[in-house]
Amino acid sequence: MPTNARKYPATAFEDFADDAAPGSLFGPDRFTGDGPAVVIDHVSMVYNVTSTGGGDEVPVPAPVRWARKALGRPPVVRNRAVNDLTLAVHQGEFVGFIGRNGSGKSTLMNIVAGQMNPTSGRVYAVDTPVKLGVNVSLVPALSGEKNIRLGCLAQGIDPRRVEEILPELVEIAALGSAIHWPMKAYSSGMAARLRFAVATATDPHILILDEALSTGDAQFRERGQARMAQIREQAGCVLFVSHTMTEVREMCSRVVWLDQGDLLMDGDPDDVTREYEAFMKQLAAGNNLAAEREKERLMSQVVRTELREVHA
Repeated sequence: MPTNARKYPATAFEDFADDAAPGSLFGPDRFTGDGPAVVIDHVSMVYNVTSTGGGDEVPVPAPVRWARKALGRPPVVRNRAVNDLTLAVHQGEFVGFIGRNGSGKSTLMNIVAGQMNPTSGRVYAVDTPVKLGVNVSLVPALSGEKNIRLGCLAQGIDPRRVEEILPELVEIAALGSAIHWPMKAYSSGMAARLRFAVATATDPHILILDEALSTGDAQFRERGQARMAQIREQAGCVLFVSHTMTEVREMCSRVVWLDQGDLLMDGDPDDVTREYEAFMKQLAAGNNLAAEREKERLMSQVVRTELREVHA
């Protein structure tokens, strides 16, 4: 029987000092030790969308429902992308997030990165999370090299420091002579390499990678993994979304499995990916009822993270 979850006791956050901001989970030594770097506190995300196939319909007054039906408009239903999720990601952790398409992984990453507000719940972080390709805007008409400089300056890096780290960032991007081409001539994989180099230029304490390495070749993946290992060694953490289980097993210290917004497992990479692959084989074979029973079993066994907010 695999270990299904990591339980953080209710007192897990009482060690943070009184200098923390009121209502904060983090104290002055928030960048050191093995305390939490990111806390996801009862986060839910619900979208209202039109649907012709039924579902959890949004209640509306009868006249509005009749009017929509008369006009031939489909009903509005709720899409529950993330369901009451609570997690703590600690300093130095490399946490993989897996699940089939539509499981809420990217939605959760966007919430952690501050790109969208959850329907309910909150996210706490010791530093501003850096999501690959989001935190800086690059200019398609400029060369890759100039975009690296521009991206670094936009993140507040001193110009002299930019010149010092430029060769290292060019090497991480692994674009060869294409580093001198305008970015608009890049493929999606080449652009992803460039954004990865820029995103990691500031040694981010919290790095979010959503399928970031899937568009690169073996050379880029190797250099990208080495760079992320450096971030972990500096007590940072990485939140990593991937559909490649080999990559997840090799890189992650912990794996979270989401399915249709629900937490199914949270634990050892080998255990979680093994259960996930067996689940996906059931679905591929058309054994939907067996897969649904397995999901119910896992959800009944998962141990929920418990948080206690400490006020000064």
